[in-house]
Amino acid sequence: MTCRKITYFPAGFFVLVRSLLQEGTDARRRVMAMSQISVNDLSFCYDGSCDMIFEHVSFQVDTDWKLGFTGRNGCGKTTFLKLLMGKYSYGGTISSAVKFEYFPFENADPWEFTGNVVSGICPAMEEWQISRELNLLEVRQDVLRRPFGTLSNGEQTKVLLAALFLKENSFLLLDEPTNHLDARARDTVAGYLRRKKGFILVSHDRNFLDLCVDHILAINRTNIELLNGNFSAWLTHKEKRDAYELERNNQLKKEVRRLSGTARQKAEWAEQAERSKKGQRVAGLRPDRGYIGRKAAKMMKRAKAAEVRTARAAEEKAKLLKNIERTDKVVVRPLAFHAQRLAELKDVRIRYGGKEICGPVGFSVERGERIALVGKNGSGKSSVLKLISGEKIDHGGMLFTASGLVVSYVPQDPSFLKGPLDAYAEGSGIDRTLFLTLLRKLNFTREQFEKDMADFSAGQKKKVVLARSLAERAHLYIWDEPLNYIDVLSRMQIERLICECTPTMLFVEHDGAFVQNIADRFVSL
Repeated sequence: MTCRKITYFPAGFFVLVRSLLQEGTDARRRVMAMSQISVNDLSFCYDGSCDMIFEHVSFQVDTDWKLGFTGRNGCGKTTFLKLLMGKYSYGGTISSAVKFEYFPFENADPWEFTGNVVSGICPAMEEWQISRELNLLEVRQDVLRRPFGTLSNGEQTKVLLAALFLKENSFLLLDEPTNHLDARARDTVAGYLRRKKGFILVSHDRNFLDLCVDHILAINRTNIELLNGNFSAWLTHKEKRDAYELERNNQLKKEVRRLSGTARQKAEWAEQAERSKKGQRVAGLRPDRGYIGRKAAKMMKRAKAAEVRTARAAEEKAKLLKNIERTDKVVVRPLAFHAQRLAELKDVRIRYGGKEICGPVGFSVERGERIALVGKNGSGKSSVLKLISGEKIDHGGMLFTASGLVVSYVPQDPSFLKGPLDAYAEGSGIDRTLFLTLLRKLNFTREQFEKDMADFSAGQKKKVVLARSLAERAHLYIWDEPLNYIDVLSRMQIERLICECTPTMLFVEHDGAFVQNIADRFVSL
């Protein structure tokens, strides 16, 4: 019989240990909460380019903020995140006590078991911790025993987020984590991020940002600004400021015109008075040159004062409107169709490699409708769009498309784009001038017209395929996740376009605000 020595601890010992451990954890959190990310006099441009992405930028961010990061496509959001990661050389300083972690995490081996991928990201993690995080993200535990490449895009996103948030003393840089997530997954991830703190989130989904951030970092046309609040609070603030500046600008334009006229008139009067000093005698009397001189000097003084006030008004006017984003009206001119029904599916089942991945599907597309196709990732939405647009896909059931139907299709992934814009317009059979005009209205600069499309950002590439579709005259517009990577202001611009021009549309999109404002019918897979 083996005897074991039993040690008795006084009452309250374990309570004390837990208290000390908790104090240590709280202390680490307080240190992180009190620290800041300081950006001082930051300047950066890419090698070989004369365009400054950032020039003498300074601001501070608390490391316990849930910071939403917004701005136009190509303004430098992803570049700034990579500067934080130390990917490029830059002028100025970036200092912080935390370690930056970037999402999407690019080193995940698709053939490695997911559990090993997670352990590689966060070696200090315990099994119960990852189980808790996956439960919050509504991911089944058995994914840890599957190769990472077999997970859906949504599952991969959630697993990587869970692993990165488990790393201590880390500040996460989340670069558009919602791309390709369906509506349910976006709500789940938003709820998860709402529980966390210490991250910068780049997203163009208005609803998503409102659900999970408490500060906004915005890259404007001429500066960077920080605001306490969510995206809607920032947008309201921006709209009020823009409205004030527009009104003040109009007032100053009138003031400048009035003061310029006054200065010109006073100067002319002063010159006339000065000339009258040399006038001829009247009734034998000489003109009072002293009086006339004083009068002329007084008029000239008033003219100079009006000029000074004009210069001040012009100087104030020059400071206005620099950050107003001009979203010019975009127009699409759809073709009229002779029949009411454009397309119809009856009991359609789509197959890949002999395996049925979607079906049965049945719905019709009527003239003037804007139909949102909804469903989980992997439910076959993109396959249905491709089938109706004319792509050869293995399927059963009945597919009807009206004779003479012209379809304009926007693919989900525009990464194939390369070469000059002119060649793309010519190859697509669209009017070059209209195409480039649409891109200008979608915030393309003239300098970008000279670049190879391969060097465009993901958002700029998406705008290219959207502009090509808008330049096409079609009966039916089929768009597959058209807003992926596109900035918020451009999303709102496209939204207004569709509401005003009312084309017949069938589309898949996960931006909740856009779908609710655009769709007049939903088809669920």
